[in-house]
This record gives sequence, C-alpha cells and structure tokens, in this order.
Amino acid sequence: MNDRSISKKDQIILQQLDVIRSMTEHNLSRMGTDFWGHPSAPPEKAPPSAPAGPAPQNTDGGAPGSAASTGNDDTKAPEQPAPEPEKIEDLLAELDGYIGLAAVKKEVKNLINMVTVYQMRKEHGLPTTDLSLHMVFSGNPGTGKTTVARIMARVYHSLGILSKGQLVEVDRSGLVAGYVGQTAIKTRKVIDTALGGVLFIDEAYALNGRSENDFGQEAIDTILKAMEDHRDDLVVIVAGYDGLMDEFIHSNPGLESRFNRFLHFEDYSLDEMLAIFDMQCKKGCYEVDEETRGMVRDFIQEENVSSVSFGNARGVRNIFEQILVHQANRLAAQENVSRDDLMRIIPKDILMARGMEEDAPQNKADAAPAAPEDDGPGHKETT
Repeated sequence: MNDRSISKKDQIILQQLDVIRSMTEHNLSRMGTDFWGHPSAPPEKAPPSAPAGPAPQNTDGGAPGSAASTGNDDTKAPEQPAPEPEKIEDLLAELDGYIGLAAVKKEVKNLINMVTVYQMRKEHGLPTTDLSLHMVFSGNPGTGKTTVARIMARVYHSLGILSKGQLVEVDRSGLVAGYVGQTAIKTRKVIDTALGGVLFIDEAYALNGRSENDFGQEAIDTILKAMEDHRDDLVVIVAGYDGLMDEFIHSNPGLESRFNRFLHFEDYSLDEMLAIFDMQCKKGCYEVDEETRGMVRDFIQEENVSSVSFGNARGVRNIFEQILVHQANRLAAQENVSRDDLMRIIPKDILMARGMEEDAPQNKADAAPAAPEDDGPGHKETT
C-alpha cells in the first residue's frame, strides 16, 4: 500500500514538473493571463508566491518601517503616476461653478494669489516667510467642505506646492486603534498614503480623548510630527462643526501653531438648495415645470427644519432620490413609457415623496364617476 501511494505521489510530481517545463518552453508570460485572470496580475503576485519566506524582504529600498506596504507600493507606483497639473484658470472656473460658498470662494482665491506670489518670489531668489497651508474647515454637514478640500488639493498641485494633488479622507476610526502602540502605526499608514496631497480629517474634534485609555492624542501627535517632517509635500485640513472645531484647535498648542487658516462654510439658503436640485435634474436629464418646481421648494422648506439634521446639500440629494423612486413607481405602472415620460417629473411624484395623497382636484375627478350604493330596485336618492 505504501509503495503504491509513494509511486502515485512520484507520478504526480513528475507530471507537475512536465507542466512547468512546458510552460517555460511556451513562454510563461502568455500563460499568465490564464493563471491569474488579469494581464497585470502576474508581475505583482508571482514573485511572492514562489518563495514564501523571503518574499517580503525582496523589496528594493523604500521607506523604512513599512516593508510589506512598501512592496505593494513599489508594484503599483508605475500604474498610478502623478496626474499632470491642471490649469489654475480651469480650477477657478470650476470653483466659481459651485452653488453658494461666496465667502469660501473669496478666501480660496486670496490664498491662491498669496501662494502664487510666494512661488514667484522663490523663483526670483527673494526671501519668503514660512507659508502654512494647513486649514480648518468649520460648518454644518453638506455645506461643501469635502468638495472644497478636494479642489484645494488640485489647486496646490497646479501651483507646484504638492507633488500629486490627491485627497485622502479619513475620520477618527481610520486613525485610532484600540491598543497601545497601534494608533501611531495606523496613522502613519494613512499619512504615507496622503503624502503629495491633502489629508482631510472629518470630525477631527473626535480625536480629543475623553479618558485615560483613549489613543486619540497619539494620533494627533503623529499627525503634528508628519506636518513638520513633510511640510513641503503634505497639507492637512481638519473639518467639523463650528464650536467643536474651535475647542479642538485651542486644546493643543501644537495644533494652534500649525492651523492658522479658518474657512467657515455657511448653510445653504432655500434658493441655493433649490438651485442644487435644479443642477441635479440637469445632470440627470430630468425636466421640471414651474408648478412642480414650486412644490419641490415647499418640500425642501418643510424638511429643512434643522440644517444639521437635514444636511444642506445632502438633504437636497435625499429629496431628489425620493422623488425619483416615486417617479419610477408611477412609470412602472404605465403600459407605455416614452422618452419624455422618463425625463419628466410631475407634481404627483412630489406629493408621493412627501407622503401625501394626490391633490384634491384629482381625487374629486376620480371620485365623480362613482355611483352611490344601490339600496335596491327603484331607489332614488332624495335631497
């Protein structure tokens, strides 16, 4: 039994060696697609799969302290080169195209002008003062903080301040770990991803620990060190509610010294939120007449009892999606649906989204043909 089993094993090994030889003879790269499923996969996965032990140590150079991630970064780097800087005029035009944000737009343009002159002075060999580009964004949800942070990353890249111009968005859960020593490692990983761009920390005040066993301060200390070590190629933007962000910045001398630019994002007005709805309709090829648009305005006004709970632009987006659900339900019940039907939003869609029945005239019209209950032959209703 043992001899037979050994011989079978030998046969299997010999067969495998034959397969390997044939693969080598017919060009392993051609077989790679069949093996890994994607043409780009073999260069990344083949090297570590053969020598299980030394594979992580085969990376060439790289940043110290992150051998495993450095290996992955080395293989992905050629596939994700830094994008070409965009024209600053195009970025400013995009910024101007955003609804509302008048005060923010003004501050951003001031900052762009200051950075532009700063760069010109450097090019001409003139002395320059230290330029801090780290910012504090304060305001309620849905006021455009993330959107402006993203365009600021692209602006800094266009001006030559940042090498890549990407935005890495994170909150407390992406920075703080549950055990001693792990928070710094976790935070440094995020920082490494953000190098060359903007690290955007939403609800940053949550990093302020409220107990002795909280590791939020460790994340703050790691971020402050990175801001100093990589001040030429990293911008940090912290964001959150007005009062809480003030408390957060003033809770730490290191934060106060590094964050000296504050941008406040006002709540959207009713007209601006209606304009956001119009923009969503335009993007999605939906048509709304004036009557329906007035009903949408009433819907937004009714829902926006609190800018915090409603969420400004997010609330408008939710209303838009609710209306589309009821438009879809209405169209699904029709026998024939034209292209115009697919594009048109009607008052009934708004009423149903608000949880209301059809308007009174429609109900009366529907009820008119209905006959009274028949109490028997010859019965006539008298008044």
